[in-house]
Amino acid sequence: MRRTSPIFDFRHEGNVLRASIAATLTVAAVGIILGLASGSFSIMFEGIYAIVDAGMSLLSLVVVNLITAYAQSTDLPPRLRERFTMGFWHLEPIVLAMNGLLLMGVAVYALFNAVSSLLEGGRDLQFGLAILYAAITLMICVTVATIETRANRHLGSEFIRLDVRSWIMSGCIAAALLFAFAIGLTVQGTQYQWLSPYIDPAALALICLVVIPLPISSVRRALSDILLVTPVDLKQRVDEIAARFVTEQGFLTYRAYVAKVGRSHNIEVYFILKPGGPPRAMAEWDALRDEIGEAIGGDGPHQWLTIVFTEDPEWA
Repeated sequence: MRRTSPIFDFRHEGNVLRASIAATLTVAAVGIILGLASGSFSIMFEGIYAIVDAGMSLLSLVVVNLITAYAQSTDLPPRLRERFTMGFWHLEPIVLAMNGLLLMGVAVYALFNAVSSLLEGGRDLQFGLAILYAAITLMICVTVATIETRANRHLGSEFIRLDVRSWIMSGCIAAALLFAFAIGLTVQGTQYQWLSPYIDPAALALICLVVIPLPISSVRRALSDILLVTPVDLKQRVDEIAARFVTEQGFLTYRAYVAKVGRSHNIEVYFILKPGGPPRAMAEWDALRDEIGEAIGGDGPHQWLTIVFTEDPEWA
């Protein structure tokens, strides 16, 4: 039976991102070469956009490897583990926010250039080469977005989800350029040929107006994680479970602290006991912690759960 090469094994997040980086660099190289050859700034924009995206995908891959190595306690240098005793989950929302903001910044810059070109009378370009680029890029974008979407059904990675969105954006850009360049080629030698110089900057301006707001939702979610905004649904679940154990065990009350940082859930629950209660063996407290942890659920490598019992509210 023929075995699949590990490089093309898309059951792992890192392999999916590596394939995406390779495809992105291909699109960038083709875009820059054909953009220069055809004189199209919109093609150059997509090439530069792809380079920025590839750089952020590479950074995402590094973060994914660090998170996985820490969570699985493998392949992580002892010195690095000593310096980051709380893990690397906090890097994920930082990278996601940087990714979205950089892509938006590139699009805003390109929009200003497109408007400036329109005001200056546009630019001439070779529509044949431009159409060739748009067709090649569209096929690559559709292929990669489809593969990543199928892989992420099982992986559930926010990095891959953002990367899929980026490929969809690139595909939409390529489709719009293909349509615009086809119109430009059609009007050659007709009474509408005067429109030709405006087609490239007009297409770029419209594309930028569509692209700029697309990463906003990802940036907003990443900022929520960076600022440790408490997820309402997770906090509600922890509150319900903690309140139930307070009633069952006869505790005074509890205090719960919940945050989502990237793919990790940080949960701290402090149960405040009645002063002077009957003593319990440590094994009983540990068994109770296990029971509470099982009730909260999500006992995986990406959950940081702390359960404390104390009579002093100051410790909570």
